[in-house]
Amino acid sequence: MIYVIAAMTLKPGTRDKVLAAAKPCIEATRKETGCIFYDLNISTDNPDLLTFVERWETRDHLTAHTKTDHLKAWRAASSDYVASRVVEIITPASVDKM
Repeated sequence: MIYVIAAMTLKPGTRDKVLAAAKPCIEATRKETGCIFYDLNISTDNPDLLTFVERWETRDHLTAHTKTDHLKAWRAASSDYVASRVVEIITPASVDKM
């Protein structure tokens, strides 16, 4: 089992654009083979802090996800609005940062 925690801080005033761009990616990702859970959360303390929480059956499923057209489209659509991003991949053996 693989967990991914992807936290991103947005540039002020861009949250609605980012959420609109994320919606098609979230819907498509939830249909992917190996996706157990995929959700986007907004911080209750900071409206410009978003966190994706993901759970995948295997690392291979996660790797396949990173190559999908909908994820590539999401990254392109959100790139101008993200001030910073930290991605952690959590496995039984380790926690890796991307």
